[in-house]
Amino acid sequence: MTALLVVDDEAQFLRALQINLTAHGFDVVTAATGSAALQAAARHRIDAVVLDLGLPDMDGLEVIRGLRGWTDVPIIVLSARHGSDDKVEALDRGADDYVTKPFGLPELLARLRAAVRRGHPGAEAPVVRTPDFTIDVAAKKVQRDGKPVRLTPTEWKLLERLVLNAGALVGQTQLLHDVWGPAYGTETQYLRVYIAQLRRKLEPDPASPRYILTEPGMGYRFEA
Repeated sequence: MTALLVVDDEAQFLRALQINLTAHGFDVVTAATGSAALQAAARHRIDAVVLDLGLPDMDGLEVIRGLRGWTDVPIIVLSARHGSDDKVEALDRGADDYVTKPFGLPELLARLRAAVRRGHPGAEAPVVRTPDFTIDVAAKKVQRDGKPVRLTPTEWKLLERLVLNAGALVGQTQLLHDVWGPAYGTETQYLRVYIAQLRRKLEPDPASPRYILTEPGMGYRFEA
């Protein structure tokens, strides 16, 4: 059973989320403060964290920093903060995705499934099939219309990072670190160039992408 740590200071909301997630097969541990969240993460085996930013004892960003000091467990931020600056900062601190309140439970469940897949990459080597192309992650192969699509090593690394997080937002800084290295953390023009190249090779209409989506100012998302 997938173990979740859910952190929110609103007792009624936290209880409702615990009931709903448990009903969908998750083993849920809850915390109402940042310090309790860090303690729970240290005591329990956790597969993913759902984290509110507005906590009474510390900002949720500090919780992310605390977790990232010793674990790479997927973190989904759940917050009423709608500003893009808050989203960018959470992603840059190490969050894997950001869901804005109010939200639909099906959306959160989809984001959780994607986060857990990222957290357990060895559990399966996905083969992603769409109406337009197929991606075999283990074999590092892409086919379109039955023919191989030739990708450069950089294009493949970028596509693989997005596919392994299918459905989840991957921040610009994280992508730059993973594909080009920490020294390139602000070189967002690299992403624009290579995302455009991937769209030309995979999208039926690169000008109106349906698979490789842009979240302006934040990052990119792969939707199968």
